[in-house]
Amino acid sequence: MNLKFLPGLALIFGLAGCAHEKKQIVSAVFIDSLINHYREPDIAISNDSNIVFWRNRIHPELPGLVSESKYAAALTFRFHLFGDIGDIQMAERVNRKIDSDFNGKEAQVALTLARYSILQHRFKEADDWLINATRTGLKKYDRLTAAFDVDFELGRYFNASNELKELKSDAGYGYFFRRSKMDHLNGQLDSSIHAMMRAAELEENNPYLKQVAMGNAADLYIHAGELEKAAALYEQCVQMNSADFHCLQGLGWIALVHDRNDRLAEKIFSFIRSKNKLPDALFKLTQMADARGDRDLETAYAKSFARQAGDPVYGRMYDKYLIELNTGILHNPALAEHIAEKELDNRTTPQTWAWYAWTLFSNNKKDQAYAVFEKNVSGRPLEGQELYWMGKMMQGLNRGFNARAFYQAAYLNKYDLSPGILKDLENQLD
Repeated sequence: MNLKFLPGLALIFGLAGCAHEKKQIVSAVFIDSLINHYREPDIAISNDSNIVFWRNRIHPELPGLVSESKYAAALTFRFHLFGDIGDIQMAERVNRKIDSDFNGKEAQVALTLARYSILQHRFKEADDWLINATRTGLKKYDRLTAAFDVDFELGRYFNASNELKELKSDAGYGYFFRRSKMDHLNGQLDSSIHAMMRAAELEENNPYLKQVAMGNAADLYIHAGELEKAAALYEQCVQMNSADFHCLQGLGWIALVHDRNDRLAEKIFSFIRSKNKLPDALFKLTQMADARGDRDLETAYAKSFARQAGDPVYGRMYDKYLIELNTGILHNPALAEHIAEKELDNRTTPQTWAWYAWTLFSNNKKDQAYAVFEKNVSGRPLEGQELYWMGKMMQGLNRGFNARAFYQAAYLNKYDLSPGILKDLENQLD
């Protein structure tokens, strides 16, 4: 079997024993100080003022462009900070009205709607908006960056690679950010990290974009098993922006999976849950309870997450996590299969086909699962979670050699896996 794996699977740490180091990476003193002295960052306060200002400049009976676009952009930024899905939906409604008022002639509006669709995991819809924007007229840079984003999410990697080559002449933040994603896909983890850090260096004049790139580089260090480097970047980001809950969550994850400090992780995830409206923190609390071995608490958090993430307002944003829970602690493989089928309507990538194969197998449709694997998954790039699932499936199909190959590959991304999954994986490899 020809296995091709996603980033980091060939370049990770060499000593399996490092997972059991006693050194604590995440400082409880730092976290306590951060939580006890939390205040909204100045950029959030300023953005709230912008929301009010631009909203008040909109004339309800006269079609406009500038005030409406500025208002929508401020709502979008607030969504990125605090995760209220209502903000991005309002921003989308504003831009749809602009598009209608101006008869679809504003390319930047269609481009913005494409980006909103990507943000909400409506990838085919994003493709449609991008076609409209391109037809109306986009600058080369905007066209290439948006086309890369859409093609990459839809699994059209050949197209995305060609668009990246064209972008190289610009060699700015947008190029290196996307170069990092492509290198990650191709298993070139060192290059991926370097490109993301280069993107951060190129945005000295935009602290928010710099912080986003640093946070992404920290995520890549997690993939690489270099958790101290990841934590250092996460800390810098949180110090730059106290509402960087993504990076704070990264620190909570390191506290959980490396430091084995479930109480500190619980404190971090609970704090994020109190400040950010997205369901992500609930999923992390589910994993915290898993690590603690508290099955009742794990089930309670999993049900809470499934209720919120399954709300239609989130569309397909949380399908992978809902599949994990419904084929695991929630024991509802039929629902998981339904979710995976719907995801395939949204995008067909090696990952989403792997999700579907796994749910078929979990729902005791073994022959169908293996047929999907053979046609759409085998030999294609996968992440740690999918590698583990394919290993479990191969084991259940009495293909032990193949199962072990998947397990070994998944173990290289062990810090990406839920504690219970990692424990099972280690048992399988013993």
